[in-house]
Amino acid sequence: MNINDLLAKLTNSYSQVDRELIKRAFRVADNAHRNQKRASGEPYINHCLAVASILADMHVPPQIIAVGLLHDTVEDTEITLDDLQRDFGDEIAKLVDAVTKLTTLPRVSRSDQFAETQEEQNRRISDERRGLPNDDARAEILKRSRKYDLASETLRKTFLAMAEDPRVVLIKLADRLHNMRTLHYMPENKQKRIAQETMDIFAPLANRLGIWQIKWELEDLSFRYLNPNKYKEIAEKLAIRRTDREKQLEKITQRLMVVMNQAGLEAEISGRPKHIHSIYKKMVNKGVPFDMVHDIRGVRIIVPDKATCYATLGVIHSNWRPIPGEFDDYIASPKENFYQSIHTAVVYDDGKTLEVQIRTPEMHRNAELGIAAHWIYKEGSQYKDPQFEKRVVYLRQLMEWRQDVDDTQEFLAGMKTDVFGDRVYAFTPRGDIIDLPSGATPIDFAYHVHTEVGHRCRGAKVNGRLVSMDHKLKTGDQVEILTAKRGGPSRDWLNPNLSLVNTQRARAKIKRWFKKQAREDNVVQGKTLLERELKHLGITNLNQEEMARQFEFKSYDDMAEAIGCGDLSLAKVVKELVLEEEHDEEIDFPPIIDHHALPQSANAISVLGLKGLLTHMARCCSPTPGDEIIGYITRGRGATIHRADCPNILRIKDKERLVKVSWGMPTNTFPVPVRIKAYDRDGLIKDVSTLIADENINMTKIRVDVNKNNMAVFDIIIEVRNVSQLSKILDRLESLSNVFEARRVRPG
Repeated sequence: MNINDLLAKLTNSYSQVDRELIKRAFRVADNAHRNQKRASGEPYINHCLAVASILADMHVPPQIIAVGLLHDTVEDTEITLDDLQRDFGDEIAKLVDAVTKLTTLPRVSRSDQFAETQEEQNRRISDERRGLPNDDARAEILKRSRKYDLASETLRKTFLAMAEDPRVVLIKLADRLHNMRTLHYMPENKQKRIAQETMDIFAPLANRLGIWQIKWELEDLSFRYLNPNKYKEIAEKLAIRRTDREKQLEKITQRLMVVMNQAGLEAEISGRPKHIHSIYKKMVNKGVPFDMVHDIRGVRIIVPDKATCYATLGVIHSNWRPIPGEFDDYIASPKENFYQSIHTAVVYDDGKTLEVQIRTPEMHRNAELGIAAHWIYKEGSQYKDPQFEKRVVYLRQLMEWRQDVDDTQEFLAGMKTDVFGDRVYAFTPRGDIIDLPSGATPIDFAYHVHTEVGHRCRGAKVNGRLVSMDHKLKTGDQVEILTAKRGGPSRDWLNPNLSLVNTQRARAKIKRWFKKQAREDNVVQGKTLLERELKHLGITNLNQEEMARQFEFKSYDDMAEAIGCGDLSLAKVVKELVLEEEHDEEIDFPPIIDHHALPQSANAISVLGLKGLLTHMARCCSPTPGDEIIGYITRGRGATIHRADCPNILRIKDKERLVKVSWGMPTNTFPVPVRIKAYDRDGLIKDVSTLIADENINMTKIRVDVNKNNMAVFDIIIEVRNVSQLSKILDRLESLSNVFEARRVRPG
């Protein structure tokens, strides 16, 4: 592509002044990138032209096309923002600056790029004592980790910029689309990473902005690299049947035109294109082969106005039998991204399914271009489309809570669930639609209605019936929130094991509430939560101040306050503590000659330096994956695996028979003794058994004793995969009515 090809794309609505602006931007970009090449070996300016071309296809104002040409000049060349401001004015300079800020971060010098922090030095010393990866391996892990953090922070900045000026993200999407079109020039490992990031983030982002033409292409391009065999298989089958399919659709559109003409309705009818990734998703979701998905034909009917949409629906349904459950009216109830259309499916003359979309030209433009449709350029206009402000308000509401989330990984996790995940649409008693991510609970619903409704939520009715607070909402549910006159949220709502709150939006508002509480209250609550969780898991004898320093807090009280207000995840603390990486050894290990871990197939244990050694679990302490463990060489029975804090191991004198061991692949389950204390009631045994079964956990033993004070003590053995699963089941058991304690039984 060259500049003339780009100019040829511009419609008559672009004046000569507009065209001169674009040509001037090209000359500046071409000169700035003159000696630069892409990974493909072609001149860098080709990328700039391609990005501008994608933007021109959306008929955006000339200033945005100019920024498409200039978007990399400040980051990658000698051009400065002052230069752009002088040559092109404030608007273009600010847009280029915003795009540049999305892709650049504060950089350290090459010599300290991977310099060791104090925390990393402490971890290295601890690792060396355990015979863990050496400096080179650790440096590589650290390098990859920091690259991942940089990429994550770039994504975070992209989302926050979206609410400030959606034009910035439009340019970013065009940039990503061209990068995906040329991804085959990149190394395979980068192809996979970039494709996965695009599938997880940028394709859903295009969808939420309503830009379907970019969304479809990003999905198909990503799928090509993530699942190349299935992509090739579907593409080849589509190519083989394309001629037959086109003939079928031609006959169907002709038949529909006859029916519409007979009804006196004007319409433009076309077949809907098939997208490879959407075909694959239907195959997976419906569990059907390619042939059954391929046989579902789709047509789009575009009519002059809204009234004709409904008249057309009547014509279609009077000529062909509608399929129950396949009708959606997004005109009367638009999607949250402003998408409007009528969807229906009928049984066509040949007995096969025909999907039909009915919309107006404006609805079609909005569906294809989304928010970009409100920038469609008309000479001299300032594109003050009244719908534009509604879209900007929508985007700002979408991003509202994210300003309060400092942790980048938590931010991205929230984006994937709250913004880009599957949706459910529930109703308030007044009939207002609340758009929620799949898996949302009544508490999530309450916080989406209003922050104060969430804080004072004490129960909920779904479709007129009282439900538990961890109830998962479904599309069509009518939800009534029961509130107290005053009060605030419960800290248990932040416990991920209880699944009471599943959206980042609600979590952020709950954390904000607790941050405003008195420090003393947060310290007390944080200590209570942490100590209860450690007691669950049988973890004792921790040095509290040393533990706080490991998590980069000055004191244990500071750490407890962070847990109490929700800044520090309790699950993260427990996970770190039960892994070998975050606390000191309590046993002096003997020297090991061979530092290669050799997996033992029977029980997923790796014994360092001893190949083929039989291992079995010690009954005295019942180690579980995630526990710190050690092996003891027995006479004739191989190695017995103990928890590192097992009293029998701590008392042992013959330390030469101790060997380093580590958990291998977590393919097996491990028996763990658990004690539950409760006030006895009818159905308690059934509730305990049902809850354990619902978590897909096997219970191999149960014994229940009830004393004269009506106290029930359950001694059970359950089989779990790891400590995280154990932590979750213990929390859920304690949430049962009348249960006041559930904990792992300590050895000794």
